[in-house]
Amino acid sequence: MKYNLALIGFGNVGQALAQILRDQRANLARQFGADFKIVAVCDLLKGSVCDPNGLDPATLFEAVTGTGKLETIVAPHHGWDALRTIAESGADVVVELSYTDLKTGEPALTHLRAALNAGKHVVTTNKGPIALHYAELKKIAETKGVEIGAEGTVMSGTPSMRLGVELLAAAGITRLQGIINGTTNYILTQMEAGMTYADALKAAQAKGYAEADPAGDVEGYDAAGKAVILANLLMGAALTMNDVERIGITGLTPQDISTAAANGERWKLIGKVEKAKGQVTASVRPTRLPITHPLASVGGATNALTFTTDLLGEVTLIGPGAGRLETGYAVLGDLLAIHRRFGK
Repeated sequence: MKYNLALIGFGNVGQALAQILRDQRANLARQFGADFKIVAVCDLLKGSVCDPNGLDPATLFEAVTGTGKLETIVAPHHGWDALRTIAESGADVVVELSYTDLKTGEPALTHLRAALNAGKHVVTTNKGPIALHYAELKKIAETKGVEIGAEGTVMSGTPSMRLGVELLAAAGITRLQGIINGTTNYILTQMEAGMTYADALKAAQAKGYAEADPAGDVEGYDAAGKAVILANLLMGAALTMNDVERIGITGLTPQDISTAAANGERWKLIGKVEKAKGQVTASVRPTRLPITHPLASVGGATNALTFTTDLLGEVTLIGPGAGRLETGYAVLGDLLAIHRRFGK
């Protein structure tokens, strides 16, 4: 089964997907019977290119790592904006990888609406539209008979969404709690090693874990968006960002860290979603965990999520919560899930 892909956004994740398809396309076709062909790429800064016959992933990758511009690629079409790319590229699947906005969900929301209304599957790693407008997008997808893939919105390539939706749903998930922001986990790990908050933040920024304006991570907005996604997609809730009780890590001091350590505990920024008496609640807050707790041992930028279930008790998933290739793999996982459902 052949699938034409249009990529909206060609930053680290889009380039990682191109790299994966460059190296693995033939093997994916042989192993899974799915042939994924990139026919269009549109990026706000790098330009756009479209060839209905397919674009060589290696050529795409070389163009942006060389000149930084897609217009250097020989192809029938250049200069299309995102909406024209979605409408006219002949794509079966639109992979939406533009920047995240947790206040409006734009511009990704407009892109996803256009793709779904045109009867195209969508895959996105963009938290904004999934956290803020998933119910609307899901309704359009169901009406049009297409799929929304959003694995990469929570724990990058670590399959937290698929584990919850496909494998643990029948076990009766009652609570989700975890480390779902790698930046803050790295900062807290460094503070426990003796750094001040300010120095730990600088170290996180130097490694590329934290943005120049780190508020989205350290004030808990990123984790809150992920908590909303977990609540709505895995527990059938209809929460908004305003429903999440949110406290970041900026108020923690070295004294707080050392006091916890002296009591055999460790601070973690924990996102929690819980269902009780038919109500789903969500929170993000710094939490002191016993050293023996499964989440307490997760250090650095690693993510972890514990599923509490009626039938299996607790199941903890640990893995990378960010990263170029890791998030590119999340996109691939969603593409293969679409193939399993529709590639008959």
